[in-house]
Amino acid sequence: MTYVPYQILGQERPSRWLVTCDHAANTVPGFVGDGSLGLSQSEMSRHIAYDPGAAGVTAALGEVLDAPAILSNFSRLVIDPNRGEDDPTLLMKLYDGTIIPGNRHAGPAELEARLEACYRPYHAALGQLVAARADRVYLSIHSFTPQLKGRPPRPWQIGVLYAADERLSAPLIARLAQEPDLCVGANEPYGGHLPGDAVDRHAIAHGLPNVLIELRNDLIATPEQQRAWAERLAPILEEVLAETGL
Repeated sequence: MTYVPYQILGQERPSRWLVTCDHAANTVPGFVGDGSLGLSQSEMSRHIAYDPGAAGVTAALGEVLDAPAILSNFSRLVIDPNRGEDDPTLLMKLYDGTIIPGNRHAGPAELEARLEACYRPYHAALGQLVAARADRVYLSIHSFTPQLKGRPPRPWQIGVLYAADERLSAPLIARLAQEPDLCVGANEPYGGHLPGDAVDRHAIAHGLPNVLIELRNDLIATPEQQRAWAERLAPILEEVLAETGL
């Protein structure tokens, strides 16, 4: 079977929204270390390898919003699609206390091979979905670990990240703050966007309304939780978009 580095769901769905998941999978393609980065399955199940739960939320949001969705099919440890090609963290050799054996001696040729096989096809497909509508609204879904090693627990259930473009993120943060049971992070658990990351490249660079949502991964561990968050967030997103007039 031919390896495909992304999955598109509902490509013909009519919504303006495009739901993306850059870190959907912990897949290591066969051409990379015969399908292994030298890490245990328990390490590959951690947030260092992908965003646990984010794929299910993305798929469910696509259904509820009647919007297309695109999900990566390679681990962020193979190569990180949410980084620019010149970003030094594009190919991680150490992450949250874990050394990545399969990346330890990866040089320019290995990096180029992974760019060609995984990163560039994903971004080409993503770019085509963005370009399919002039009025596209870009929604990026991620998840975060409740606690990094040696760091305090993270209290937020949901975070909204933004940089220069706050047209959608600022009113969304204000709206989510009205939910009495939510601790909402504005640029938490980390801040903004990086130059050349997926939102910057496909939304901000084209002036498209955009928002990046982070969900704490212990809250989206099951399909039922993933669906529940999608059904909760979708009407809020539609409400906020309508109110902005974007």
